[in-house]
Amino acid sequence: MSPSLKVASWNINSVRARIAIVEQFLIEEQPDILCLQETKVIDCDFPKAMFLRLGYRHIILCGQRMHHGVAIISRVPLVEEKREDWQANGEARHIGVRLPNGMRLENVYVPAGGDVPDREQNPKFGQKLDFVERMTRWSEACQCPTLLVGDFNIAPLPCDVWSHKQLLNVVSHTPVEVEALTRLQQSNEWVDLGRHFHPAPKRLHTWWSYRSPDWSKNDRGRRLDHMWATKDVAALAREHHVHEPCRNWTRPSDHVPLVTEFAI
Repeated sequence: MSPSLKVASWNINSVRARIAIVEQFLIEEQPDILCLQETKVIDCDFPKAMFLRLGYRHIILCGQRMHHGVAIISRVPLVEEKREDWQANGEARHIGVRLPNGMRLENVYVPAGGDVPDREQNPKFGQKLDFVERMTRWSEACQCPTLLVGDFNIAPLPCDVWSHKQLLNVVSHTPVEVEALTRLQQSNEWVDLGRHFHPAPKRLHTWWSYRSPDWSKNDRGRRLDHMWATKDVAALAREHHVHEPCRNWTRPSDHVPLVTEFAI
């Protein structure tokens, strides 16, 4: 078999609070690269020791105290390329790196957007739409082989949520958000690896609310987390899966990891 590269992405909802399940995931899944979102820690307090002990010696951080934050942890060498301020306020929501083979890896945490899907009533919703629009402008100019991963906080397809009808007016699945994400995808013909390997209407959730007393029984999930690739990178993808068992682990995140293996 040719050499492979396994990339994982996970909104961990506080890396320090959930360091035990991060370790469990790394031991079980053995990814070469782990992209985290919502790390909620400044760079100097990031818990590096466990990652180093497991051989993840390349750690690129973009942290923020108590909020947001992204990180890329890797067994293979990485070179940081850029931190985009798509939120236009300095929040730690993106970090981009380049791999030895020239491929770029972009890790992003799109804002949730508040509870009211109206720009005038809820400024956070407008910020979210503007964030995606700035990403679209960046995407139009992106000409390198690229893998774009993270918590997009938008479930675009009717089958990406537990009830399309009941969530049409709920932030993360509204038509205006879906239209914005569609424009982003079309701006560079991004391949949605989740739906490439698990075509619609197959169930493919990545997030379940903490409010549900039994997430697995109710299964009121949404596909908020994504891995997109430019066509040249997508052609190298062998397999993609959602590591759903993590949602049952001790002190879980409300998100679960995505994993894609590439023939690189």
